[in-house]
Amino acid sequence: MEMQQFYYDNKIVKKFIYATIFWGIIGMTVGLMLAFMFLYPNYTSGISWLSFGRLRPLHTNAVIFAFVGNAIFTGVYYSLQRLLKARMASNFLSNFNFWGWQLIIVGATFSLPLGFTSSKEYAELQWPLDIAIALVWVAFGVNMIWTMLKRRQRHLYVAIWFYLATFVTVAVLHIFNSLELPVSFMKSYSAYSGVQDALVQWWYGHNAVAFFLTTPFLGLMYYFIPKAANRPVYSYKLSIIHFWTLIFIYIWAGPHHLLYSALPE
Repeated sequence: MEMQQFYYDNKIVKKFIYATIFWGIIGMTVGLMLAFMFLYPNYTSGISWLSFGRLRPLHTNAVIFAFVGNAIFTGVYYSLQRLLKARMASNFLSNFNFWGWQLIIVGATFSLPLGFTSSKEYAELQWPLDIAIALVWVAFGVNMIWTMLKRRQRHLYVAIWFYLATFVTVAVLHIFNSLELPVSFMKSYSAYSGVQDALVQWWYGHNAVAFFLTTPFLGLMYYFIPKAANRPVYSYKLSIIHFWTLIFIYIWAGPHHLLYSALPE
């Protein structure tokens, strides 16, 4: 029997690690600037692009999508290859994911302080960047599923279930919440109106926390904690119950963000 040799792609993992550190510093620095505004409200007065209303979405987007987003890709690209005993299927898609994500972040860094916003929380970016996000995210998912198809490990460990749920759900959330009618290069109006717009936004907003900030990191915990402890996961059956409970219950949540708002009860 011929011995097969292959090498994991650790270069893409290192790129995402460096990006995570860089954008983490940027995002938290902007957060610190905003914190100072509570003590010294007028220290950027007269500079519109440094006002609280413009820096706040820059801070949230930088911390969630730039810092945490790059951390997700770091962990997934590292663990997925080892769980599947296979190198990432496409170097091109891996690098498209990396550079595309960084360019989107740069686009947000300039467009949000300049006042280009959809006004939807955690989904403030305008339509050209929304399209770019969808393309880069789908490239990430295609690469992940393609790698699964060429895997050398028959069993799909529960961590991969969480990665797949993250990919599918975030794609659906982003695409449907971002349906909009462009009226100029950096201006659009939501395809929804009134109560429907608010409900779709907070179905997205709450599940951005559920499926961007939660499920990928639960998957990473299922990989890294047993590795660190040098022990298998205590109960694999509980991990499966955990997965399906989260999927069936969390996805519906969202309207509670609208309690005590201007919407009728």
